[in-house]
Amino acid sequence: MLVVWLLLSVGLTRAALGSTAHLRRANDRNSRCIYSFVVPSPNEASCPEPGQETSAMWELQRESKAQRSELESAKARLSLLENLVTQLHVALGAGGSSASTVELQRELDRLRMERAQQESQVSRLEAAYSTLGQEKSFLEEEKRRLEQEKAELGRRLESSTQEIARLRASQRHQVSEAPAQDSQQGSQEVSKWDLESFDYQELKSELTEVPASSDFEEHPSPSHPATGDTATGCGQLVWVGEPVTFRRAETIAGKYGVWMRDPEPVPPYTRETTWRVDAIGTDIRQVFEYDDSDQFMKGYPSKVHILPWSLESTGAVVYRGSLYFQRRKSRTVAKYDLKTETITVQKDIPSAGYHGQFPYSWGGYTDIDLAVDEMGLWVTYSTDKAKGAIILSKLDPETLEVEQTWKTNIRKQAVANSFMICGTLYTISSYSAPDATVNFSYHTATNTSEPLSIRFENRYGYSSTVDYNPTERKLFAWDNFNMVTYDIRLSRI
Repeated sequence: MLVVWLLLSVGLTRAALGSTAHLRRANDRNSRCIYSFVVPSPNEASCPEPGQETSAMWELQRESKAQRSELESAKARLSLLENLVTQLHVALGAGGSSASTVELQRELDRLRMERAQQESQVSRLEAAYSTLGQEKSFLEEEKRRLEQEKAELGRRLESSTQEIARLRASQRHQVSEAPAQDSQQGSQEVSKWDLESFDYQELKSELTEVPASSDFEEHPSPSHPATGDTATGCGQLVWVGEPVTFRRAETIAGKYGVWMRDPEPVPPYTRETTWRVDAIGTDIRQVFEYDDSDQFMKGYPSKVHILPWSLESTGAVVYRGSLYFQRRKSRTVAKYDLKTETITVQKDIPSAGYHGQFPYSWGGYTDIDLAVDEMGLWVTYSTDKAKGAIILSKLDPETLEVEQTWKTNIRKQAVANSFMICGTLYTISSYSAPDATVNFSYHTATNTSEPLSIRFENRYGYSSTVDYNPTERKLFAWDNFNMVTYDIRLSRI
């Protein structure tokens, strides 16, 4: 009976835990009823040995207790969740007026405000980063320009020193050979120039250091009228007025630039149509177009042209409906039709220096400078063969072919800028001095140059462009972010 009771206990226990058991009964040899059952187990190939039944029961009981413990834990968690759900329903049922709902709403509003502040701060940082990038590019460009200017000043100083030494040696030689009377007279002539004067050194450097060459055509063109021609109203420059400011550039890219009007406009453009180029940067392609002066002064362009190539520096001009400009890092001059927005012709200026070889004294890669006057389209530049002297060429505006060329005896890097009036080249002494002057002129009609002293005011301290408009009889200039004009007066002969 004990065996039967144990077997039944094990069977019932396993049955309670979900085990599958098969109970059976049968008579033994002595006609006694024997109860037995089979419990399938993958780990037991045969019945356990005596004494292992108790261990099996204890193991089953431990498993049962563990399952009950897990069930109680699950019931406790379920009860907690039910309480939380009940509290949430109560809060929502109260219409959000409970303290917890108000607190949650406040927290949500605070988080939204912090997010908006962070987004605003990110936008400000991005804008500041963009501004810093532009300023970095400008400063790098300025640094390169100053380094070039420093090197050029060193070369000029050395050249001037050598020239002074040569002149003094030559003068001493002349004095030693000449009679006493001639020697005294020669000394008086030299003293009035004052060899220690900087003006004299600059004059000798510009006018005699590089003599005129016969390698270029230097015969007056029959198409050039004489100075004082009554048909064109031409004459020699005798006066420049004070600058009149039209507007100021808005960004760092406008420290240097060029603005212009077409002296011979073609439809749909008029003499009031104005163009502007901000010249700071390594990829200058934008040309702003304004229908009239009022629109230009208010800063509302009617159109923005995007050039197919980057232009170089501030030497561009507009003439007969086209923009003429120097292509970046090349000696190529291109003609851009403003109406069709296409490049119609391009041509190299023979042997011209570019990208910092022979700029004006202010730098800015102003090696090739285009100009327009009563005679047509001009270009000023220099070459290695000319050793830095200004070379002046007249261009055919349709084909950009060089029609005629003159080599002057004025050093390009010794002057701040230049412009053409009535076939005469005029240069400016300084780009920054408030009391600068128009200091030299070169007449293509006579192949002669002469020193001048016509006051030119750099009001804002950094003139990067000076161009002449023959129709308006004004100088258009760009002075340290400011777009200005100067009235002029010509003599009549």
